[in-house]
Amino acid sequence: MPRMLDVSDDVRAEIGDEEADRLLAGDNSPGSYDCTSCRTPGDSAQERTSTVLFIGDETAVLAFAHATCLPSQVVKVAEEQLQGAVRSITGEGGAPAGVPAPAAASPQAAPAAPAGAQPQPATLGVTSGLVLLHDELYPALVVEPTGPIARPGTTGGEDQFLALLSEQGFQPLGQVKEVPTVLPGWSVLLAVGQLHAVLQPGNGGSPVAWWQAHQPLQVTDGWRTAASKLGKVIVFAAPVGTIGRQPREDLLRDALDKAAVNGRLVAATMPLAGT
Repeated sequence: MPRMLDVSDDVRAEIGDEEADRLLAGDNSPGSYDCTSCRTPGDSAQERTSTVLFIGDETAVLAFAHATCLPSQVVKVAEEQLQGAVRSITGEGGAPAGVPAPAAASPQAAPAAPAGAQPQPATLGVTSGLVLLHDELYPALVVEPTGPIARPGTTGGEDQFLALLSEQGFQPLGQVKEVPTVLPGWSVLLAVGQLHAVLQPGNGGSPVAWWQAHQPLQVTDGWRTAASKLGKVIVFAAPVGTIGRQPREDLLRDALDKAAVNGRLVAATMPLAGT
């Protein structure tokens, strides 16, 4: 029976036309499935369904999601995450089928894409919170590295974190009062109600992880509700030692305001991928 599947050009290019056509015809696709994003049941015979291909270094896992939760796409993730998914499919435990399993590590310790070559690369700490702009609560992520970020190919010297992000399209902020412009090709990946990654455009057109949680980060119900309502997330970034780990959202806002006034804050708005 034909399925109501969305197979993007990127997914088709990876799995081949023959396999894509079999999926669309219903030969290799499930009727019912658990959405890889929201984990609620779906039926590809009754509702639009996206094919989502997770690719590691040696492993690929094809998952299914409600089209309203995720578009059909290719997502490159760490090989160890996909191995957890494969173990679950074969009954050896791990993550639910089709969902990359997180590696056991600190949720704040993830390699920064712009870090470049350093003897001990800095990692990015990520904090979630709600920011009030124009009487609307916006879901926000605050990214702050654990050390200075050098330009790729260099060592030491001046911290280039903000300069590198500005070159990527992040907007320098003098005040935290307007919603930043949307950064094309970037998105925030929320799956199973948890924060998994910030994605950026890859060289081949498929999104790749700019920041990826070693363990999915929990977000509050209020944050998740605001993100689902607005369909977008504001990502702020500041150099090491600027924001810190603030225990309350009012203190986080104060730290953001101070960073902006001091010229130490950039930001971008990104679409939400997932729920």
